[in-house]
Amino acid sequence: MSTEPETTEDAEPGTPTGGAQTGDAEEDAAGSGEVPEAEVTEGEAIPSGEAPAAEGTEGDAAASGELSAAEAELRAQRAERERIEQRKAEKKTPIEAGTKLSGKAADLLAAVRAVESGEKPVATVFEDPEPAPRRSAPEPVRRPQPVAAEAVAASTAPAPSAVQAVRQVLGAGGAPEALAPQVAAALGEGADELLRADPWQLLRVAAVRPEQADGFARALLGAECTPDDERRGRAVTVWLLEQAALAGHTALEMPALLAALAQRGVPDPDSAVQDAIAEGDALVFQDALEDTGAAPARTEEEGTEEDEERPVRVLVGLERYALAEESLADGLARLVNSAPKQDGSAEDWERAAAAAQGSTGELLRAVAAHGLVLHTGGEASLTEPAALLTAAHTLGLRAWAATHGPIGRTRFAALLHRSETGSGTPSTDTRSPGAHSPVATVAGLLSGAEGPGRDADGALDLDLLVVLDAPQLDVETAALLTESLPDGARLVLAGDPGVLWSVGPGRVFADLLAARICPQVASRQPDPGPLGELVSGIGIGELNQVQAPGKEVVIVPVRDAGEAVHRTVQLVVDSVPRAIGVPAEETQVITPGHGGAVGTRALNAALKERLNPGPGRFGGFDPGDRIVHSPVPGRALPGRVVKADAEGLHLSCEGEDVVVPKERVEQSVRHGWALTAHQAVGSRWPAVVVVLPGDAAQALSRPWVYTAFGRADRHLSVVHGVEQALARAVAEVPAKPRTTRLPVLLAPQISG
Repeated sequence: MSTEPETTEDAEPGTPTGGAQTGDAEEDAAGSGEVPEAEVTEGEAIPSGEAPAAEGTEGDAAASGELSAAEAELRAQRAERERIEQRKAEKKTPIEAGTKLSGKAADLLAAVRAVESGEKPVATVFEDPEPAPRRSAPEPVRRPQPVAAEAVAASTAPAPSAVQAVRQVLGAGGAPEALAPQVAAALGEGADELLRADPWQLLRVAAVRPEQADGFARALLGAECTPDDERRGRAVTVWLLEQAALAGHTALEMPALLAALAQRGVPDPDSAVQDAIAEGDALVFQDALEDTGAAPARTEEEGTEEDEERPVRVLVGLERYALAEESLADGLARLVNSAPKQDGSAEDWERAAAAAQGSTGELLRAVAAHGLVLHTGGEASLTEPAALLTAAHTLGLRAWAATHGPIGRTRFAALLHRSETGSGTPSTDTRSPGAHSPVATVAGLLSGAEGPGRDADGALDLDLLVVLDAPQLDVETAALLTESLPDGARLVLAGDPGVLWSVGPGRVFADLLAARICPQVASRQPDPGPLGELVSGIGIGELNQVQAPGKEVVIVPVRDAGEAVHRTVQLVVDSVPRAIGVPAEETQVITPGHGGAVGTRALNAALKERLNPGPGRFGGFDPGDRIVHSPVPGRALPGRVVKADAEGLHLSCEGEDVVVPKERVEQSVRHGWALTAHQAVGSRWPAVVVVLPGDAAQALSRPWVYTAFGRADRHLSVVHGVEQALARAVAEVPAKPRTTRLPVLLAPQISG
């Protein structure tokens, strides 16, 4: 199991420079010479191809001290994590899982107990949890109101004197002094002294790798710097767990962690892990493995002994994700085990369900009787959550929907408007829906910038919440959502299980689907037309040839990187607008990575030259440039540059005005004519051009292709240079597995 982020695309905006990320393989662009025009012709079969560079983790670095809505959101999430930690500390028992340990695992247990309260004997830590009886919903500990932006102020930025002190230490060790603000923010008060005492703490900064921290330590410590230094072992252990989180894991199995430490030159991996646990940098868990076969009959005494020796897996994880996953399990169990608030009579719900058709009626009946419901389906299935919200409003419920991004919010708000008015035509209202429609983004809902607000207890002031794009929920965001729901509220998680998983750690939606702890309603509405047929086939591992009489699907073969860039620009600027009628500003390019000769950087440079040439006087940007803004990790907001002044770069992101301070522009803003699939997930455009360069073969997977091809509404062009790797990826390369603990944590809490 790899502990590295599942990526070969370089870091998203916000990754500090100076540290190596998992890099892109820079390809040499072969000269293409004269290339004939890329015409949009009749749809042809999609050839099999090779796979592009893997999708990268997308996010920002630590926020600066400038006042912004993004910082308010981060502050609110930090306050929630602190509340969760306090709640866990008040519990009488630590996290339970599994049975007794022996050998090295027992030694790890003792280390864990060294940093816990010590009130209970070591053996009680991993005792089997007793089955939870069916219970009414416990009174939740309410989270406080979200912190307003005014309260963030300069507290998020280290003091200038602290930054200067860290800068001196970095200079003495030969590290880039530009890292000083990030180091001071990451290490907190006394960062300079901590860094002198333990140079490997430099690994706490994003993008710094062990070999770079080793060089820094050698320069500071001289002869005292040795490979078996316990400080190095602890720091590398934490770094590996952070890298695993970037790859989507909430914890790592012990053998995988020990092997990774050995590969990083740690002489005694066992001691390194024990030290990290003893210092409170990591937590260890033991999960009992499920029996795979029928067990032979045995006596009571034999059964007891057998239970104590049943196989287990030992996991190590970071505290923040362990607390978030446990909080999420608690919140979900509260929803599942308690009856929802009786809003509307059973007869009213049944009447609404009977009036609906097919799976829409099933969804209404499930929501009427349960606190948690899962809904799966493609783009066409969104009419069913829209019908649910319409029925809920009719019954007097305070019902809201939340999407992953602003484009999805605008689209669903228009769909909901048509559902409520009975209109079959798209709405002409282009205003931001936040002020007049019960649809918000997940980030806006949690920060308080959008949505119904909070009640006196700090819970969301609603009766029903429908979360769309549910596969994009990581464990921390999902924990914040469930903890924010009031008693008796209903939660519907809806999404397409075939798309790429969340950028952050966890696979919440997939884990819940596999756990089968609540009703699941699968939509029976297929996505229409040739595009729907193509994408549906990819979802089951088949790359089918589809008939496209309206030029809905077009393949443009290319031989090399230079030709791929040339054809992509032709399609966006000329062929698609002329043959399909979709203008360039409504056409989105999607490619596997940021680097390389056909990455987002190269494609955006070529597209800017044709569509909005200019000197780029403000950090490489000009008014009218198409951009993508990443205010916090995992969020990508497409938009345009409006202007630049002393305040910073002024953006318009789906009708929202955003000002990015000039010192944050390089970290959080990229040109957006071309995006990665992770940046594009949750959004759709009238036309999409997917670029598959020849060096992308190693990164293609079924979820990547499904996500990229599924972003098109009317037309899809595929600039195809990967030959047979495309069909092979669709048929044979599923999503990379992620190690999570959510199913284990849920099992003992769910009744019946």
